[in-house]
Amino acid sequence: MNKEHHYKATIKWTGNTGTGTDHYRNYERSHRIIIENKSDILGSSDPAFRGDKTKHNPEDLLVSSLSSCHMLWYLHLCSEAGVIVTHYEDHATGIMIENSNGAGQFSEVTLNPMVTVADQSMIDKANELHQKANELCFIANSVNFPVKHHPITKA
Repeated sequence: MNKEHHYKATIKWTGNTGTGTDHYRNYERSHRIIIENKSDILGSSDPAFRGDKTKHNPEDLLVSSLSSCHMLWYLHLCSEAGVIVTHYEDHATGIMIENSNGAGQFSEVTLNPMVTVADQSMIDKANELHQKANELCFIANSVNFPVKHHPITKA
């Protein structure tokens, strides 16, 4: 039986500098992502699109969502398999292609998890579980581009 899960987010544009969107260069791309009972996220567009480089942009958040979803599934699977993970860090990267009309899409995201396990004998199983985590990740299952993995595991 399938379960339905519902999520809500409020996005408030905070970039009106006084004249609204009367000209492409006259407004900020700043906004606030509000989710009940959680800290707000200050957002903007990528600096390439006139955004504030000190704020999160949708592209960063997409790559982060893929990385964190993978990590959470991976840790779950390791726990079930008796693989004791003592450290996990991912330096995820994404490639977005911008088309001549200004539209675009991601062509891939690559996860580069660096995992430390409690014992050398756990390394093979630890590496194997990345594929299963990818198959189960809700976010990876929702995108139409490849999510690649280049894990490094040590004891």
